[in-house]
Amino acid sequence: MSDDTDRVLFEQRGSIAIVTLNRPDQRNAMDAAMTRALRKAIDRVEEDDNLRVAILAANGPSFCAGLDLKAFLSGEAEDILFGPGRFGGFVSRNRTKPVIACVQGAALAGGFELVLACDLVVASRGVSFGLPEARIGLIAGAGGAFRVGQRVPSVIANEIVLLGGKFDADQALQWGLINRVTGDDPMTLCLSFAEQIADNAPLSVAASLAMARAPDFAQEDALWQENDRLLRRLTESEDAAEGARAFAEKRKPDWRGR
Repeated sequence: MSDDTDRVLFEQRGSIAIVTLNRPDQRNAMDAAMTRALRKAIDRVEEDDNLRVAILAANGPSFCAGLDLKAFLSGEAEDILFGPGRFGGFVSRNRTKPVIACVQGAALAGGFELVLACDLVVASRGVSFGLPEARIGLIAGAGGAFRVGQRVPSVIANEIVLLGGKFDADQALQWGLINRVTGDDPMTLCLSFAEQIADNAPLSVAASLAMARAPDFAQEDALWQENDRLLRRLTESEDAAEGARAFAEKRKPDWRGR
């Protein structure tokens, strides 16, 4: 089993936690060990009464490339996609404290779904977002397929999930998928947001967060059930294995529809 050590870094600055994805040589792609480490980090935020807010950041040129396809082919899909909190132990986690996404590099596939699961998002200008899962025989099954549909018009959501292309931070801002775009290190603005949240009454922040999420959460149980049914069917398909192999081998997939 892979070692969890250093997959995710944890720093505390007063009442602010900075949780940093730390697998830069693999574009912070999520394997089972990284999933366990991120789950533990969010547990720590939730359990520590001295922490009021967290920032989810990443080391290296990419924020997160999503599912580690080598880990997927080696049999780690169940732990990564269907464990507690689902992808990264995070995307369906029931949280009481806000998490701010600090996006310094490309956030694709599951990486973008981590972003969509956060409560505020600050991104560097020029970074890429996208849900390219259909290109490798999967679905944006870490909440992306339905969360974009909750936040943007259906024709835009269809463009994102069916074409599987990339779009930049300015486009994401225009569509209302992120809060701010900065030309500098996004951490500066993330810390400013976090400090403002930390200065507020913690019970008020928790209650406000719960109410802001209530319209989406009211239907999420049913959405997750359907999401898991479709995702599980696809992860077990021949096409998903072919898509992962083709991606690794840098060739066009030979789809069989099974």
